[in-house]
Amino acid sequence: MILITGGARSGKSQHAESLLHDAREVIYIATSQIYDDEMAQRVEHHRERRPAHWHTEERWQHLDTIITPQRSADDAILLECVTTLITNILFAEGGDGDPQHWDYDALEKAVGNEIDTLIALCRQCPAQVVLVTNEVGMGIVPENRLARHFRDIAGRMNQKLAQAADDVWLVVSGLGVKIK
Repeated sequence: MILITGGARSGKSQHAESLLHDAREVIYIATSQIYDDEMAQRVEHHRERRPAHWHTEERWQHLDTIITPQRSADDAILLECVTTLITNILFAEGGDGDPQHWDYDALEKAVGNEIDTLIALCRQCPAQVVLVTNEVGMGIVPENRLARHFRDIAGRMNQKLAQAADDVWLVVSGLGVKIK
């Protein structure tokens, strides 16, 4: 498992994609959900950049049907991105209630369980698995409760993923620096 991290628009995706040029088949797991025109444009930008022969799975759940022990070692799986996956889990588990009243300890446990499952799936899968995530802890402390908890949960999940990964890359200004 390879983890790619960095800030927004740092070049993480392009760096991750560049690691997959030798793969026989690439499965791209896109975790974003489209809620507005801006997100639709971002998703379209990513789609246009990917090679046409890559297979895209747009989902954030049921990853066990894609990241499987039956995959070939000649294949690759790219999950873009863990941070969006965490967001999706938080809002699915948090429900329709006001985020100001969410039980963030319980939510972090739910997210942690999903990340543990993802790590286990990656370890059992012979294909190269590349995970892209955002480094969200290098800025100021957010002013609202949801953003603060999100930053903390994402940071702890990134630590967990980095510990489990074989390789970790930090991408800054389009340059990848291998840190593990």
